[in-house]
Amino acid sequence: MIKRVTITVKQDLLRKLDRMIDRQHVKNRSHAVEQLIIRGLSKTDLDTAIIMAGGDGARLRPITYEIPKPLIPVKGRPVLEHQLNMLKNYDIRNVTLAVGENYEKIKEYFGNGNKFGINIEYLVEQRSMGNVGALSLIKNKIKNTFIVLNVDALINPDISEMYTFHKKEGRLATVLLAQVDDPSDYGVAKMRGSQIIDFEDRPSRTESNLVDASFYIFEPEVLKFMKKGKMMMKDLLKILVQENQLSGFLYDGFLFDVATHEGYERAIKNWKPAFA
Repeated sequence: MIKRVTITVKQDLLRKLDRMIDRQHVKNRSHAVEQLIIRGLSKTDLDTAIIMAGGDGARLRPITYEIPKPLIPVKGRPVLEHQLNMLKNYDIRNVTLAVGENYEKIKEYFGNGNKFGINIEYLVEQRSMGNVGALSLIKNKIKNTFIVLNVDALINPDISEMYTFHKKEGRLATVLLAQVDDPSDYGVAKMRGSQIIDFEDRPSRTESNLVDASFYIFEPEVLKFMKKGKMMMKDLLKILVQENQLSGFLYDGFLFDVATHEGYERAIKNWKPAFA
């Protein structure tokens, strides 16, 4: 049964509510209010995220000769700020940025996160450790379920729904999976039900178009598979596949890979920020 109710909100809250409306996942104001109520009633203990932001942005040159990849602007804000706003919307306010040695501009903009309503710590890689190797440096500090995401990917998943799915499945890791027309630039998942049974990196031909959207929910036990030094996410995922510990959560929203000129141009034209 659906009942109609009337509420009164302040104008600034109404503006924030309207920014949630993307006509795809959130249809209108009523739908936005409903989504917020659902999220509020299904609060989780998920409050920590690690954002992999240490790449040199080679595929975006010459842009990244002047601007670190996390600071490239999309709709008037750095790509990293969009990700932080997404996390904050789900009350995920403890964020570690895994960055390279030349991270001063990033820290100058974001600082300790106070002005963004979150807590930011910096994990500085003294040498290249791959796109996930930095996790080995903090594996003794992580005690609860946590998120890992890549600064390259602009997405807008329902994190509460993904977390519920992750806990229900009971595996150590869950990957956000998006459908794309051309999967040849991604890691492609082969599924058995909700379990990922194989991952193929950048295949030339494949029957699947479900790709790794660079957003993950991990249990702390995943970190025992981390190797010292350089490690790529694709290698960690393969280990988790072998251990039968990897689930896939289907995502039907936008995925913009802003690490490439083509993906960055698409994001500039089509990205619709849901949160501010």
